[in-house]
Amino acid sequence: MSALVRPREGRMIGGVCAGLARRFGTSATTMRVIFVASCLLPGPQVLVYLALWLFLPGSKASATSW
Repeated sequence: MSALVRPREGRMIGGVCAGLARRFGTSATTMRVIFVASCLLPGPQVLVYLALWLFLPGSKASATSW
């Protein structure tokens, strides 16, 4: 398993679902469907997503930087 970071590639909004998908070895689409389905249940899913967006580190910049 890889480290839990928000990747620069494959993100749609914040990269949280893409990072979780890489961490657990599934596709980002599957993780996004799981997240949307979980939003139909009662609970703080959106707040957890926002917290992960804020506190998960972004992936390291590529070799070519500004």
